[in-house]
Amino acid sequence: MSGAGDRETEVCGGGGGEGSAPSAFRGAPPAPGLHPALPVVPGTPSSLLCHFRTEKRADDTIVDNALYFFTIGEQDSHLKMYHFCLLQFKKSAQSKDSVYFRDGIRKIDFVLSYVDDIKKEDVKVDRRREFEKNLRKSGLELETEDKRDSEDGKTFFVKIHAPWEVLVTYAEVLGMKMPIKESDIPLPVQNPFSCVLGPLKLSKNLKCPHPEYFTAQFTRHRQELFLIEDKATFFPSSARNRIVYYILSRCPFGTEEGKKRFGIERLLSSNVYSSAYPLHDGQYWRPSGPQSPVNERYVLHKNWARFSYFYKDQPLHLIRKYYGEKIGIYFVFLGFYTEMLSYAAVVGLACFIYGLFSMESNTSSNEICHPEIGGQIIMCPLCDKLCDYWRLNSTCLASKISHLFDNESTVFFAIFMGIWVTLFLEFWKQRQVILEYEWDMVDFEEEQQQLQLRPEFEAMCKHRKMNEVTKELEPHMPLYSRIPWYVLSGATVTLWMTLVLSCMVAVIVYRLSVYATVATFMESDTALKPVSSILTPQLTTSLTGSCLNFMVILILNFFYEKISAWITKMEIPRTHQEYESSLTLKMFLFQFVNYYSSIFYVAFFKGKLVGYPGKYTYMFNIWRSEECDPAGCLIELTTQLTIIMFGKQLCGNIKEAIYPLILNLWRRRKTRTHSEKLYSRWEQDHDLESFGNLGLFYEYLETVIQFGFVTLFVASFPLAPLLALLNNILEIRVDAWKLTTQYRRPVAAKAHSIGVWQDILYGMAVLSVATNAFIVAFTSDIIPRLVYLYAYSENATEPLNGYVNNSLSVFLIADFTNRTAPTEKRDFLTCRYRDYRYPPEHEFKYSHNMQFWHVLAAKMTFIIVMEHVVFIFKFLLAWMIPDVPKEVVERIKREKLMTVKILHDFELNKLKENLQLSSDLLAKEVLLQENKAELAKVTT
Repeated sequence: MSGAGDRETEVCGGGGGEGSAPSAFRGAPPAPGLHPALPVVPGTPSSLLCHFRTEKRADDTIVDNALYFFTIGEQDSHLKMYHFCLLQFKKSAQSKDSVYFRDGIRKIDFVLSYVDDIKKEDVKVDRRREFEKNLRKSGLELETEDKRDSEDGKTFFVKIHAPWEVLVTYAEVLGMKMPIKESDIPLPVQNPFSCVLGPLKLSKNLKCPHPEYFTAQFTRHRQELFLIEDKATFFPSSARNRIVYYILSRCPFGTEEGKKRFGIERLLSSNVYSSAYPLHDGQYWRPSGPQSPVNERYVLHKNWARFSYFYKDQPLHLIRKYYGEKIGIYFVFLGFYTEMLSYAAVVGLACFIYGLFSMESNTSSNEICHPEIGGQIIMCPLCDKLCDYWRLNSTCLASKISHLFDNESTVFFAIFMGIWVTLFLEFWKQRQVILEYEWDMVDFEEEQQQLQLRPEFEAMCKHRKMNEVTKELEPHMPLYSRIPWYVLSGATVTLWMTLVLSCMVAVIVYRLSVYATVATFMESDTALKPVSSILTPQLTTSLTGSCLNFMVILILNFFYEKISAWITKMEIPRTHQEYESSLTLKMFLFQFVNYYSSIFYVAFFKGKLVGYPGKYTYMFNIWRSEECDPAGCLIELTTQLTIIMFGKQLCGNIKEAIYPLILNLWRRRKTRTHSEKLYSRWEQDHDLESFGNLGLFYEYLETVIQFGFVTLFVASFPLAPLLALLNNILEIRVDAWKLTTQYRRPVAAKAHSIGVWQDILYGMAVLSVATNAFIVAFTSDIIPRLVYLYAYSENATEPLNGYVNNSLSVFLIADFTNRTAPTEKRDFLTCRYRDYRYPPEHEFKYSHNMQFWHVLAAKMTFIIVMEHVVFIFKFLLAWMIPDVPKEVVERIKREKLMTVKILHDFELNKLKENLQLSSDLLAKEVLLQENKAELAKVTT
């Protein structure tokens, strides 16, 4: 076999006689079931030759291993054999699930694809030719599939294989840790309750498929040190595609405008190649053959991506082995977060059940619903002119529902969640350290791909600057060149946040303007009388307003995703890491405002500055400020939170599951134009959706936003952790399903933590203590009830009796202004409204009374006390829970000691062997010289 440029290998027939084995595979047959040699039919002439060789086409692109047929003698008599050989080549020599080159030996580690572009083909062909030539120079082996053999008849596929020498060289460059000896450290003692949790666990061969090993950074000069049983399987497929991508991202393809151009990302962005991806192991719905390598994709789909396994552990080690550490750590985080949510969900459900069982004994609800108490209290109109007076007992159902979430357990649950979020973050920090040890990332350094210069940055740079570390000239962009883009970026983000707030104000205006219409319509239509006790004007307006607000959120979010990516690109970040950090900041800030602004409004602003009858406050001097229900604003906050949280999770899961499925089905429908052709493994993966560089970014963003719903406003909705738990159980399987079935295999990458998202979680955890304290104090009705209970109640046996009457102030109807007075005259003298103010006959009428200031002081005291209690617990827990468990510290020390000892023994033995060899050679040399001298004497 000659060089890559002119290789020809005989694979069938050829002078061996009837039934002879193909010469190329004698003594070394290809892998079973992949590319067996073409059979020789008994009775046929042996002069038929089937050849593989490299072909250089007219357009200067190279097609490796093109199939040629040569016959010696009469060609007509061999026509049938020609078709037979071709048929066998297509149907037998190439399996649909083959992940190997045509020789059946070299494994495909990466695939590039491109489509002929006649208009701009000259430039693209030159770039491709130069790029592929440099890939071959770097040691990679390439094999091209002609477009005539592709499913759509237009796409070329370049298959890439990394031979052993390339793998060992770049494994050393990347500092990969590989096994040197099986670990003798005993496994941690199992939890005594592990037998109870048996049904939730995966089998041992799935959870820990391999024994633990001592590892060391790979060095090609010490290959004997490492446990290399089979060179073909020593490096897992994720490590192989990571090495190949490292080469692809640094391979040059020419010099343009005096600048060296390199990297597959640059070629993809200029459409020189249409895609670049590693192959999946095989089809996800069936295992590989009995003698073929294990189809890890099938194993993951069977034991991880099935919804019937929702209660099972995740095969985290297999996920890490197949997809790499960066994707693996996301699923570890999501699984750990879901596990911790289960505790919060149980406590939240218990609080909800307490509210359910205590509903009938709630004094406030009973007074509102009582016909002699609530039925006799006339409330002031809720809007100007059009709205009429109403009786308090019309909100009976709303007051009962409000008690489900606004009861004594609310304070306990708010404090509990403040402590829970601390435990979650501290235990996650600990879990992360354990993971670093288990996945050999203790001495991990930042992934080089993340620190590599972006092609867009290089293209825009006109200056060079000496790198103080490498002492090489690098592209440099002065700060003054980037300031305009930073200003544009900041202005754009500010503009969109202002747009979000404007939309929120528009929804408020909608509620204010629609409320009067709904109230008038319900009062005038007798058919709606039975429903009006359930769907009150307040509840109807709140529900429709929340749904409208959620639709606005989705629309704004859709457009901002596109704009944020564009403005981040315009900032021209230097590295991929800077790009991702900048995009993270923009997207999180916007989504924080987008999803939470309306909830913040209901929780902290609605009903707080409404004034009083006769002197209401107005928005834009047109619309009267919104008032809370007599039972408080908490029920509306719960409604708003439920609709936005549930709607976001529902839409997110539908988008993640349905969108790639429909897209892939449509793509396959368009490409399946030549059904008689082979639909190969690389084409099947090519027709899948690309996971993209930002695939994990959006998964983390979705989880962090959900974390905000669970922690920031959980005092108003104890069932939020339960909703999040159910969503995450589904989310894990949806993400697993789409990764194994609907997306191309992502390039493996390393990561030792969740990165900047951890800082965001810490910030939200601190903010959640304040928000929940303010919700309990100002949105809930607990503090006013406690003040009445201990300071103003006069009933010793039933201390809360009379609270409803005490919380409502009196207004003289004659004091209404023409702007606010109802059009219909009533014979009432007074009406009631929710506030603590002096009555009309008092000298300070309608001013805040002393009870208002007592309640306000109690609210502020509660906020200070609750914050201090929770923060003290947070600091104590953070101090008590070590970042690194003691047993992990000891195991790390033991492993480092053993690794040093193994390396020392290896070098010592090697030195002894060299010294022994040197002494043997010296003795032989001395003996040879003595023999020569003796021979010379004899000759003399």
